[in-house]
Amino acid sequence: MKDPFKRAPPPPPPARGSKRPNPSPAASPLLRPVPVPSALISSSSESSISSISPPRSKALSRPAVQVPPRPPPRHNGAGAQSTEPSSPASLERERKPLGNTKLPPPPTRIIGLGDKLPPVRRPPTPSSDEDSGEEEDPKSRTMDSLPDSSRSSRRRPVVDCFNYSEFKIHVPAFSGQVAVAGPSVVVASHHHIKYYDLSISDSPAWSSDTKEMGMKDSKISSMEFRPAANEGDRGFFVWAGTKEGHLFEIDVRTECIVASKFGAHAHTVTNIFRYGRTMLTADDSGKILIFDPAVGIADGDVSLIYTQPRVYRISEKQEFVKMLGGLLWTSARSETSGSGPTNRVPVIRVYDLFSPGSIGLSILPSQHVGAVTSGTVLPSHPDHVYLGHEGGFISIWSLNAIDGGPQCVEVMKISASDVLSLEGVNDRLWAGGRKGMISAYDVQHRPWVVTNCWAAHNGLPVLKLTVDPYAIEKTERLCVVSIGRDEQLRFWDGLLGREWIDQELLKRESVFSTFRNINVLIVSWNVDAAKPDALTHDQANISFLQDVLTSVDSPDIISFGFQEVIDLESRKMAAKTVLLGNKKKTEDGKISEKVTSAYKRWHDRLLIAVKLAMPPDSPYTVIHTESLVGLFTCMFAKNTERISLKDVAIASIKRGMGGRYGNKGGIVARFVIDDSSLCLINCHLAAGQHHVRQRNADVAAMLEEKSVFPASDAIEEPLAYVGGGDGSMVLDHEIVFVNGDMNYRIDQRRDPVIAAISSGEYDTLLVHDQLTKEMKYNRGFRFRSFLEGPLTFAPTYKYDRNSSEFDSSEKRRVPAWCDRVLWRSRDPGRVRLLHYQRYEVNVSDHRPISAGFTATVKSVKQDVRAREKAVVEKAWVGRQIELLSAARDFYVTQALL
Repeated sequence: MKDPFKRAPPPPPPARGSKRPNPSPAASPLLRPVPVPSALISSSSESSISSISPPRSKALSRPAVQVPPRPPPRHNGAGAQSTEPSSPASLERERKPLGNTKLPPPPTRIIGLGDKLPPVRRPPTPSSDEDSGEEEDPKSRTMDSLPDSSRSSRRRPVVDCFNYSEFKIHVPAFSGQVAVAGPSVVVASHHHIKYYDLSISDSPAWSSDTKEMGMKDSKISSMEFRPAANEGDRGFFVWAGTKEGHLFEIDVRTECIVASKFGAHAHTVTNIFRYGRTMLTADDSGKILIFDPAVGIADGDVSLIYTQPRVYRISEKQEFVKMLGGLLWTSARSETSGSGPTNRVPVIRVYDLFSPGSIGLSILPSQHVGAVTSGTVLPSHPDHVYLGHEGGFISIWSLNAIDGGPQCVEVMKISASDVLSLEGVNDRLWAGGRKGMISAYDVQHRPWVVTNCWAAHNGLPVLKLTVDPYAIEKTERLCVVSIGRDEQLRFWDGLLGREWIDQELLKRESVFSTFRNINVLIVSWNVDAAKPDALTHDQANISFLQDVLTSVDSPDIISFGFQEVIDLESRKMAAKTVLLGNKKKTEDGKISEKVTSAYKRWHDRLLIAVKLAMPPDSPYTVIHTESLVGLFTCMFAKNTERISLKDVAIASIKRGMGGRYGNKGGIVARFVIDDSSLCLINCHLAAGQHHVRQRNADVAAMLEEKSVFPASDAIEEPLAYVGGGDGSMVLDHEIVFVNGDMNYRIDQRRDPVIAAISSGEYDTLLVHDQLTKEMKYNRGFRFRSFLEGPLTFAPTYKYDRNSSEFDSSEKRRVPAWCDRVLWRSRDPGRVRLLHYQRYEVNVSDHRPISAGFTATVKSVKQDVRAREKAVVEKAWVGRQIELLSAARDFYVTQALL
């Protein structure tokens, strides 16, 4: 019998002096496949193994060694394995192949002519339920922490001190340098210089070249007006620093260089500052030249020729350099420590240039923030410095720290994108962002509130914001200058005078307006693809439409907002709505036959219900119909009110799948009645028990969507809209109603929730209701300024169809008040809730709800309003003098005047 454990002898070595064949890569021992014993290979697996083994040359292939099954390892003593050397055959067996071991692709399917094609592989369609398939939007996490902007004014605070409302001053984006002193504006780019006298014209008073002015090969890299002891000389002498390190002074009245200092710096002059009667110049290498006024001369001015500067050294290549609170603040984009990674916290260095022997102090923000982009001091908070950072952060530094150096006391996130520019103006903090918007923040209010937010630079970054203190003396205005990537320089009213006038006019609105009441009925229901024919077999189903339409006595406006009119699980139905949705209405406003008949069935049923429920002497007209992948809005107006409606418009906002799909979103309708505007939103927000932030992001997207409607074409002020808006955004409207399946849940276990519902203890559930908590505690929640009636009815979600039992499926969802109606009014007293209730219709997994309101609308008497406005404008003149005097005192203390 053959010994199964007998090892095969090794192959004989080649004869001395014989040449070994040079094996091909396929035959290399390192690349050769492992021989497998034939006894361990079944006949069914031979073909598969041979198909994946690389081919070998017959001349270099070895015969397969017959290897029996390997015995268990031998042990020596306490568990030590035998150290018997392995034979070449065993090494060959244990060696693993190298190289590409991927399996070949599967065979291609061949479909014959006439064969049915296989179904296309599609990603799962987002459903209306918990498994929506949507991931949380990363931006939604930041939206909750941002300051509230729901009541901010969108009006552009254009300054009126010049004869031109819109200037056309071009500033090159990357090379442009600007110096402003009242109506005097100097713009330089490389060796070109232009001077504007805005008291005369917005065209250049003169345009010159440094070569013509005697400064050959000089490219201007920084500019600033120098102080002057003689008041008549202020705002006419500008210092310019060049890329070559030269300094020279220009008298803009004579278009001449009156002084120069060649080679003052060995590197590019990056910054020039005016501080009291002192001028400071800085370059890339960290060299600071401090030009103090002549000692012993009371009215002496600094001079490039006669003033001997002293030198101060700071860190080199600082991207942010600015005088704030009497100190020089600097910061670079990134700080590295040896070969380690970049530090995420920017190091800020502060220098006291006017204390002999002082050295720089390095300070750090209290949180991880981006690089420093800008900084300022607020007149209302002169003991704090505010620094703007990339990432949308602002760090706040106290100048009265105990240890003597500035200390970071707070970090605020104010924007989802970078804060590129920052300026303290009066009692507001102005910030410019990447999308061309300038926002003014009330920092005294906690949390911060956005009081003004307007489009300043055509959607392009706001690169610079600065206050012009000289404008106080020369124009009797507090002017703020902004420069954008759109290469335009713009002026703004720092005192926001027009906003003050509008607020005073609102207080006097009853003097020049008449008021009347209208009744509004809002019905909201997630029908879960139920058809109107299903409203049978139960008295609550049969009488539902009659009951809801008679819940308000003779409503002037009726709004039906339905969700999930079509089955969102049906790809065919959803695709049909998406493809044909742009042609869903005919010229007379009726729904087209091309769209799924589900919308049309409900439309027709609502027409009949309104006609039957309302008195025949009060007919109604459909003023709006719109659908959006399950959402359906149908609005009626009493014919007696229909003639008073203006600016009627309707639009949809998609929020599903990142704004690409309409399974979530809203239908937004609006109209103006008399001189009041009303906006009504029918929405369906993100589903899921834990998707609170995603729902909040849906809310913010709808309320902050730009150009939802066409702007008002009113020649004069659009009196129907609020906040300086023109009616193109939702919050421009005086009264806003929101209804729909908002999907906010109850953060509580199912059994206690059902027990509380059974006993009617709804108050115990309200403390766990997500919407209630967000409105109460989330300072950035966009619905925080909205109101809701008391929830005195049971949760409306989720029921088994055709029953009164809560969800008995395997998911056993927690009941919740998913269906809600909210409202907001500029004057809260002008909207009064009549009722807020639910109905026991059981053909859907949601119960419908309705809310009735009495809304007060106004009619403005234009002539009376004009007289009142003249009185308010006269009062503003006195108020403006007080504010300018306080501003001037502040800029004197900050050594800017």
